[in-house]
Amino acid sequence: MYENELKMIEDTDMDSLFILPLSIVPLETPALRSSRMVKNGKLQSVIEIFRDEQTGSGQVDVESVGQMMGWEEGRVHPDLAILRRLALLPSYDVYSLRISLRAHKIPINDFDGLRLSDEKMKQLTQYMMLFTRPLLQMIYGEDAVEINTYADLMKLFRDPDVVRARERLEKLANQLKVPIMEVPRFLEDYGDTFMSLSYYRHCLDRLEPYFTACLDAIAPIRKHFQLMQDASLMRTCTQIEDAINSVSASISGRLEVFERRTKQMWTNITQEEFQGVKNMIERYHVVMGGALCGLTVKMNAFARNFPHPNAGGPVKRADFMVTEMTQGIDLIRSIERRFQNQG
Repeated sequence: MYENELKMIEDTDMDSLFILPLSIVPLETPALRSSRMVKNGKLQSVIEIFRDEQTGSGQVDVESVGQMMGWEEGRVHPDLAILRRLALLPSYDVYSLRISLRAHKIPINDFDGLRLSDEKMKQLTQYMMLFTRPLLQMIYGEDAVEINTYADLMKLFRDPDVVRARERLEKLANQLKVPIMEVPRFLEDYGDTFMSLSYYRHCLDRLEPYFTACLDAIAPIRKHFQLMQDASLMRTCTQIEDAINSVSASISGRLEVFERRTKQMWTNITQEEFQGVKNMIERYHVVMGGALCGLTVKMNAFARNFPHPNAGGPVKRADFMVTEMTQGIDLIRSIERRFQNQG
């Protein structure tokens, strides 16, 4: 069983996989612009009108919003049309949104605003080093450079203070077939692409203890003298185990493919090679975000109900598996199949 207390995974709105601040969408109704669309425990998109530590979350189904807002009956309000399309999106992380919003022709106030917070980007620095290390070696060789954030990296390339580094930067510019002054802009594009990989890797890594805790909680259910007689419950437990293991393995496997391809890219870097890697990664943003969104919502539900090993016995945990964990599992599995279909 897990030893440490499980805390709810919480991010700022723009850093979250399952929260969409409606302020980014040009809605006509002022009350909605201050609300959020969130994925609930069933992985359904609902409107969160308010949230308070004492009273909890006040959520409204998308189709019921009109009655609350006093919209005219008999016609589809423009805001409802937008909300319906937003509700179909599998994830609300910024990288999925960039693609999904355009694909569904959903208007947005500022596409450039779809970025992670500065705090989250700092958290991702350790992951970004995996991708920036080959670049640093290419430009600076074995020279010691101090990098704490991706902004530090960009500063090095805008104003390299080592003669040899300037020469290598010129070589890189020649390989990319761009003026040397354009290299930082190219690298910013590179950085944003691989920041997305760092973000998804971070989201998967922080879920690992939750996966372990949830799967560990199934063992006592199987051993319980009464529960073990329930064939349907046993099948449900197996389905949940399979979903968590297979989907997390699919995401991890795809991330490893991206990481290997990135290393290969730097052996013969060209604009065409970089664009190929960039396109390959972005092609998976929506399915990767959707899978991680679903898993995060489910693991949050588990943590809320069973924050420590002694919270609830086998019967209570069995009830949770049947009533809450199974809701949306098929959706998560369908996302995994999209992983497989995309190759």
